[in-house]
Amino acid sequence: MGEMSSYQLGVIGALFLSVASSVSIVICNKALMSHLGFPFATTLTSWHLMVTFCTLHAAQRFNLFESKPIDMKTVVLFGILNGVSIGLLNLSLGFNSIGFYQMTKLAIIPFTVLLETIFLKKQFSQNIKLSLLLLLVGVGIASITDLQLNFVGTILSLLAIITTCVGQILTNTIQKRLNVSSTQLLYQSAPFQAAILFVSGPLVDQLLTKQNVFAYNYSPMVMAFIILSCIISVSVNFSTFLVIGKTSPVTYQVLGHLKTCLMKEKDAAPFLGPQKEGHEVKNLNKDSLV
Repeated sequence: MGEMSSYQLGVIGALFLSVASSVSIVICNKALMSHLGFPFATTLTSWHLMVTFCTLHAAQRFNLFESKPIDMKTVVLFGILNGVSIGLLNLSLGFNSIGFYQMTKLAIIPFTVLLETIFLKKQFSQNIKLSLLLLLVGVGIASITDLQLNFVGTILSLLAIITTCVGQILTNTIQKRLNVSSTQLLYQSAPFQAAILFVSGPLVDQLLTKQNVFAYNYSPMVMAFIILSCIISVSVNFSTFLVIGKTSPVTYQVLGHLKTCLMKEKDAAPFLGPQKEGHEVKNLNKDSLV
């Protein structure tokens, strides 16, 4: 009984940490991108992952957790898959309307259910399926405003859905089958995720924004918000692996839509004044790794 209560408290704590940290980083990133004119989302994500790895490495050196070796091939493929997923989601947002991007995020839930049913033989009750259907309809009505289609954007969205679903299913499966904690898995895979985004991020961002991240004029205010964003990202990345490991990819996606509802129409940083002219960007509410 005590173990069950402890487990339930752990799940509640993980869910709360995920919501709080995600809402915080969206507020910070919206201020950085929309108000301060720093539009390089994919490159910023690579910095997030590098800071996360450095933080976990320091924690491991101070014996705050024990590093557990994982098969290198598994870790490399898993890290690359998650890195590619983040890049594809950002590209999908860049090439599609906000409405179509929201539909892409909604499609992740039924596709995850389908994959887990086919390949993992997982059974979902009729009540769960009905609840998910009502959730998808409700969030769709609330968030989807337009569905402008284009060929490149559609292909990118399909690839983003597939890689995101597979990555989140593997996050849960690897933790359970190899008996590793969320911290251990994140520590092992973060360098490879950071590497793939560190290489591809500037190219993706230049394609989407027509600007060069290395030629950007970094003001003290921009640097302060980048540092703050990187600090918050440690909690976001840790809580993502924690929630998926303790619950399931489907639960994490449902939680992601709760975050979207909490952030909808919320002004991120009114104290910064109006958006810089020529630097308005779409608000990235990335619900996997940031």
